[in-house]
Amino acid sequence: MPDDGLPLVALIGRSNVGKSSLINALVRQRLARTSAAPGMTRLANLYRVAREGIRPFYLVDLPGYGYARGGAKSAREFEALTASLFGERQLSALLVIDARHPGIESDRAAWEWMQDSIATRDIVATKIDKLARAKRMRALDELESVFAHPVAAVSADTGEGLNELWKLIARMTKPA
Repeated sequence: MPDDGLPLVALIGRSNVGKSSLINALVRQRLARTSAAPGMTRLANLYRVAREGIRPFYLVDLPGYGYARGGAKSAREFEALTASLFGERQLSALLVIDARHPGIESDRAAWEWMQDSIATRDIVATKIDKLARAKRMRALDELESVFAHPVAAVSADTGEGLNELWKLIARMTKPA
């Protein structure tokens, strides 16, 4: 792990939810490897990000949880991985969920763990462009109800919601 004191923002989510695609959309270039097949990310990947008006920080692309093949982790393995990677370092995290599948048990379990383990955390729903407008509104309402927390909706494909996500990241990385 870098020891330069810059903030870390980890992307936590199920396999194939779009964490790597979200990184590529945020930085407007293809940095993180993506695939239609689940389990592409098998190691923690760090990307130093500098954007005007925001303190430089590291985006941490973690392996997905909930998929048995390859690098995806069970809840216990995932918790052990994050503890070994980050130790006592201050960590912010975004729970990345698929807007089309609200309230999946593994996502709810991840959010509960994050509430107990990570002080600065938020929720991002990806693939929002895959839903028609009426279904989109219902899905977001359901997600916010299930998690009892606001949910930022984004599309890595169309760029929808990325400006709002940048504002969220700026708040997460702001010095205390």
